[in-house]
Amino acid sequence: MAFWVSTGARASELLGATVADADPGQQLITVIRKGTGALQPLPAAPDAFVWLRLYQAQIQGLVPSGRDEPLWWTLRRPFRALTYDAARAMFDRVNASLGTHWSLHDLRHTAAYRMARDPQMPLTDVQWVLGHAFLSTTQRYLNPVTEEVIAGVLAFHARQLTRDQGPTPAPEYRPESLEILFGKDPS
Repeated sequence: MAFWVSTGARASELLGATVADADPGQQLITVIRKGTGALQPLPAAPDAFVWLRLYQAQIQGLVPSGRDEPLWWTLRRPFRALTYDAARAMFDRVNASLGTHWSLHDLRHTAAYRMARDPQMPLTDVQWVLGHAFLSTTQRYLNPVTEEVIAGVLAFHARQLTRDQGPTPAPEYRPESLEILFGKDPS
């Protein structure tokens, strides 16, 4: 789950990864993109690699090892490469026990929303990470949070009150003349 939430990869993209595709030293996992079929390294959170290492220790000696072997395996015997259907069934069991209705794709949306909400992360970077062909697809994750919008607009109004109103006219100018000239009250 940590990889899905931190990379924004599609479930099928992560499930297709092999042992060689995980690079903890660079904090990258390489996936085959659904749309293009291209290999793309994706940055992942450090904790995702911690969880991966714990998982690998748990299955060590129980599944084949090798760089070309699947990265993800079922934990139920007989051990098999984790498929999308098996991962979805796992999620269904968790949802049933928690009374929730999450999907694997919801994890991708969570990652996209978190990245898009970070003011220091350019939307074009989020687009690249998600593998969207069009920026307009990525823009769907820019849903405003009511409290943040209200705070931002109130801050805007406060800045408008304190902004420089420009120089005051010299006392020898008649206010009526300035009002006619500029269309506003000069005081």
